[in-house]
Amino acid sequence: MIKELNKTAEEKMTKTIAVLKKELASMKAGRANPTMLDRIEVEYYGSMAPLNQMANISAPEPRILLIQPWDKSSIKSIEKAILKSDLGINPSNDGAAIRLVVPELTEETRKNIVKNVKKTGEEAKVAVRAIRRECNDKIKALKKSDISEDEIKKGEEDIQKVTDNFIKEIDRIVEAKEKEVMSI
Repeated sequence: MIKELNKTAEEKMTKTIAVLKKELASMKAGRANPTMLDRIEVEYYGSMAPLNQMANISAPEPRILLIQPWDKSSIKSIEKAILKSDLGINPSNDGAAIRLVVPELTEETRKNIVKNVKKTGEEAKVAVRAIRRECNDKIKALKKSDISEDEIKKGEEDIQKVTDNFIKEIDRIVEAKEKEVMSI
């Protein structure tokens, strides 16, 4: 029973890491990356649709993103969604495709992005710790059943080791993203 709880907690922590990686990938780092546009939703025929499901997004050059909508009539709404987003990039439209030129990052912008990266990493750590706490609560609830104190103690130690490993992984991911942002 305790092993199952630990396994479930580990799976949840793995998902937290995946979410962190996805969040960090969508942050701009001075280099054009199609995942920067993953969070953008476009109004399309009265409902909201993710941009990456409406167009082909590619990076033909290190600083340029090319958005080729499958439906050419959606270009104006895609432009509007990009302008409303937090990207801070002005789209240029040639009638068939939209080009986004990712500007060079200033030192101040880089520092703000690093601050956001650290904040996102800290949120992931909080989520991992919450999963640990939830698992420990379930393990402590087992005291009423026929499980020994030693097994409960071992279960809590195991979940702590797993948590420590995931916290180290988060630190490693955040550090790598910081290096990427700060490199010119």
